[in-house]
Amino acid sequence: MGKLSATAVKAASRPGKLGDGDGLYLVVKSSGTKSWMVRVQKNGNRRDFGLGSASKISLAIARERAREVRTWVELGLDPLFERRKAEGIPTFREATAKVLAQHRSTWRNEKHEQQWIRTLEAYAFPHLGNVQVNDITGPMIRNVLAEIWLAKPETARRVRQRIGTVLDWAYASGYRDSEAPMRAISKGLPRQPKKEGHYAAMAYAKVPDFVPRLRERESYSRLALEFAILTAARSGEVRHAVFEEFDLREKLWTIPKKRMKANREHVVPLCDRAIRIIERCKELRIRNCDLVFPGMRGRKAMSDMTLTKLLREMKESCTVHGFRSAFRDWVSEETSHQSDVAEAALAHVVKDKTEAAYRRGNLLEKRKLLMEDWAVHCCKGS
Repeated sequence: MGKLSATAVKAASRPGKLGDGDGLYLVVKSSGTKSWMVRVQKNGNRRDFGLGSASKISLAIARERAREVRTWVELGLDPLFERRKAEGIPTFREATAKVLAQHRSTWRNEKHEQQWIRTLEAYAFPHLGNVQVNDITGPMIRNVLAEIWLAKPETARRVRQRIGTVLDWAYASGYRDSEAPMRAISKGLPRQPKKEGHYAAMAYAKVPDFVPRLRERESYSRLALEFAILTAARSGEVRHAVFEEFDLREKLWTIPKKRMKANREHVVPLCDRAIRIIERCKELRIRNCDLVFPGMRGRKAMSDMTLTKLLREMKESCTVHGFRSAFRDWVSEETSHQSDVAEAALAHVVKDKTEAAYRRGNLLEKRKLLMEDWAVHCCKGS
């Protein structure tokens, strides 16, 4: 027979713990809320398990749940895992949805979530999507990765990391009784080809000859690529640019922090040719579309492969990102502009606190001069 009664539970108001016996406690908080807890000890290890709110769980049910938890512990089972099993273990697809919901507020932008979903939908869900997370084994994960491990090494590593994150959540939430053996899985896969240390870049001396070729025909992709070269911006920053970000009178492009890799606002000085490109895009603007450089589907941004495809059609082996490297090399080797001005123009994160404080003003005036000089270099072949 327990020490508490239903009347005593209802009347309890003083903050603290009221013991019923066999490790069951009524926990009264200073706010007045009450909940049930059972304390279990085995082999010198003590654990506390919450059993629910006293406003919803009666004393009789709390005693029953406490007995259940003690039985699980005596049998060497994890009460959290067993409770999750009783409630229903989610599939990998369902667990992914819960992980995304929990992580959403910590990510820089929506693009990161979309990348998560796309990679798992393409490679993990066809094999694991409908499998309960406690049934997913190392060999099953390896089979998912083996299909793309050598053909798409970077994508495969991301899929591995994302599968691991979902299964780590499942383990921490009591849905799995062991962690996913991600390290062992990686050991069981062949060695991936070494990744090149840098993006393939066009030599800065060749850029003035390339720009006139780019202007031979007009398309959104060609305008976008030239704009990216002139501003030394990242491909994604250009492809998702919207008209409201531009102040053509002040000759400035302000990219909001949600679209920046470093999660901070970045202001880009615009040369005259860059402004003419924006003005031309305004003339070509698709109705009810805010994008400066829309893709083939009209009101959606062009894909990240569009500009790469353009370069390949022009028989160039460099990458879009490589033009940022060309810009940086040109600054170092052909100009007297300071290194920190170039780094600020590239929106690179500065780790040194003293230098970071110096750059807090964006060095905007110096960057305007730098970008004008870069535009002169790029356009001297036109």
